[in-house]
Amino acid sequence: MSFRTAGPFHPLILDDVRGARKMLSGVARLTPMEGSRHLSQLVGAPVHLKCENLQRTGSFKLRGAYVRISGLRPEERAAGVVAASAGNHAQGVALASSLLGVRSTVFMPVGAPLPKVAATRDYGAEVRLHGHFVDETLAAAQEYAHDTGAVFIHPFDHPDIIAGQGTVGLEILEQCPEVRTIVVGIGGGGLVAGIAVAVKALRPDVKVIGVQAEGAAAYPPSLAVGRPVSIEAPSTMADGIQVGRPGDIPYGIVEELVDEVRTVSEDALSSALLLCLERAKLVVEPAGASTVAALLSDPRAFQGPVVAVLSGGNVDPLLLQRILRHGMAAAGRYLSLRLRLADRPGALATLLGVLSEADANVLDVGHVRTDPRLGLTEVEVELHLETKGPEHCTEVEQALRETGYRVIR
Repeated sequence: MSFRTAGPFHPLILDDVRGARKMLSGVARLTPMEGSRHLSQLVGAPVHLKCENLQRTGSFKLRGAYVRISGLRPEERAAGVVAASAGNHAQGVALASSLLGVRSTVFMPVGAPLPKVAATRDYGAEVRLHGHFVDETLAAAQEYAHDTGAVFIHPFDHPDIIAGQGTVGLEILEQCPEVRTIVVGIGGGGLVAGIAVAVKALRPDVKVIGVQAEGAAAYPPSLAVGRPVSIEAPSTMADGIQVGRPGDIPYGIVEELVDEVRTVSEDALSSALLLCLERAKLVVEPAGASTVAALLSDPRAFQGPVVAVLSGGNVDPLLLQRILRHGMAAAGRYLSLRLRLADRPGALATLLGVLSEADANVLDVGHVRTDPRLGLTEVEVELHLETKGPEHCTEVEQALRETGYRVIR
């Protein structure tokens, strides 16, 4: 689904982004641009991946955090900085502060993935775990700022943050001067706003398209009423873009400069993450894969050459495992089914022989003997199979039926 945008004044200009780039010289990496033959075939035009998942700290967030903290007055630096984040912004603030010699405190939710907590500490921040939801963590960080005088570093709603993120746009235009469409994931809007400021000033002909997860899409209703509005209980596997309300400053820029905002499903997100891993050999978090999800969902809607920004690669291994299973299922690579057998020796072995002939890999087998719906001599078997795709799933089910088994979905 897509939503058109158009709108008012914004406070940033190209020189702000260029100034941010000078600040980031020697700090942020010039991340690579990788071509994708598979996506290019789907879209019908060249598709390139801007790999911010390979940036220092694993995401674009270092850019904005460093520019913001660099701009603090001496007395503000002396007071230290504080931030609230479940992951990427936390690590960006921690490293930026360490590089600039500023004390940092980062509030993270109690349930934040352990690798992200450990990485934030390793980058030099004092980590405080508070609250089970980001809103609670954010409130604690703001209270800390009020009580101690530490400067609160917002993850997206500040001109310096947006200018820093906009340096990604300058790099894209230099690395792919023939680009016609840039696709960017949206949470609060800092990254897409910064890219839009840079790109539209230099190449107004280039389309900038934002992408949100369907379960955390605050921009479409906001654009519909002409102001930032909150959505209740945003929910998505893409925690990096799970934001319930657009930032005031990014919103104004998105409304004026971003050509379109699209939404993608959870199935599309998991399929996109799987594609990045299998085809591009890139570890990308769900938020970073949102742009690829948009291309997979409606490939012919994008004028090429296309650059899709992979905004981050910080994904918890346990979450990655679950997402990969979900992505495999969404891609038709897993097949789950139930069927009934005669409860006698050799019945299961015969069934497994049929599956072997059909070239299906058995991942898990479950037996049910106590269901009152079963006959006295029946057993229900639940199977989880690895297949080669949707067509193979159909072939496996057909082989079972032709052998006399009744498949129960």
